[in-house]
Amino acid sequence: MSDIEVRTAQADEYDALQGVFGAAMMFEASPNELGQQLFEPERALVATDGAEIIGTTRALTRDLSVPGGVVPAAHVTGVGVMATYRRRGVMSGLIGRQLREVPEAIAVLWASEPAIYGRFGYGAAAWGTAYEVDLHRVGPPTGPIRPGELGELTADDALKELPQLLLRLQEQRAGVSGRSELRWQKHLEDKPDDRGGRTALRILVHRDEAGSVDGYALWRGKMVWNPTGPAYEVLVEELVAPAPTAYRVLWQHLLTMDLSAKLSYGYAAIDEPLVQLVSTPTALDRRVSESLWLRITDVQRALEQRRYAVPLDVVLDVTDDLIAANTGRFRLTADGSSVTCSRTEDPADLSVSIRELGATYLGGRPLAEFATTGRVTEHTPGTLDQATAALRCPLAPVSLEVF
Repeated sequence: MSDIEVRTAQADEYDALQGVFGAAMMFEASPNELGQQLFEPERALVATDGAEIIGTTRALTRDLSVPGGVVPAAHVTGVGVMATYRRRGVMSGLIGRQLREVPEAIAVLWASEPAIYGRFGYGAAAWGTAYEVDLHRVGPPTGPIRPGELGELTADDALKELPQLLLRLQEQRAGVSGRSELRWQKHLEDKPDDRGGRTALRILVHRDEAGSVDGYALWRGKMVWNPTGPAYEVLVEELVAPAPTAYRVLWQHLLTMDLSAKLSYGYAAIDEPLVQLVSTPTALDRRVSESLWLRITDVQRALEQRRYAVPLDVVLDVTDDLIAANTGRFRLTADGSSVTCSRTEDPADLSVSIRELGATYLGGRPLAEFATTGRVTEHTPGTLDQATAALRCPLAPVSLEVF
């Protein structure tokens, strides 16, 4: 790295950053006006060799639902290094500086290469489920279908109606990223070149008895014919329905689309209730993988800004090879809505690395899971069970989008 400089990006370097990231990920970066407007140069880092940008990483200013609240979280994206500069420590320099400088107490990302990010203290904090549904086998949906409660919105109307539903989902599940008005515009952007041969985006909504929208699904279709006739494909891009009736009716509609043979959905929770709505669960082909990775950048602030399921008083001995201020012993005390975390010289009850602490932070993975492999060590009997119970949440965390 002696001949490579890492610096903050400049406002006019958006296209250059996109070009480097696109080259690293093997896609063609195209001009995007909304993407340019969302660009935060002060939160982007570039690695340069002379005048040439050869590596990038960015942190987006967004919030994230965590157990008991919604907090700022650095949403890391655009991480890439030119292929001709691999194995020279460029990515390590970019990510290390980024994590030491972000003002938020946590950082999150979707990992294109999971093996990379554990080295930097990230832990897989949420599991996602991708569904491939055989609509010919799934069987009749349970419960009545009430199509009169369904309708569609234009993108302009959706910008007024949908944000409040995402906020309600953040109250129910951890791992859900918030969206600004501009980011909602980007999310609903529907360029023909980006449709992949599918239809324009359809914005399906459910209304409650008072006529208010209480659930929505973003989906596209694709015309497919085989020798036996139509076998259309339904792609669900996002479904948010905090109200049980809305959830059930939206899914019943999507699972019974005329002429359709296949439904795909890539952003379900690991405990997604969809399986309860069909008579043949084996028709739901499920693939589970890591979705959201989380990195704690400030142990004290991070542990104080979430809430705990049961009272807790435990001393954690934390190790962090990248951020020295996170290494040491911390007493975490939680009782109802009151949480304190402070440095202490008291003996440790549990030893844990920053990676395992991040993996359990959203409440989706038990701390005791890591004791089995020796990555968490219990020094005081009973404290592992206590901490595991305190960190868990009733519903699994879910991330609805790759950002």
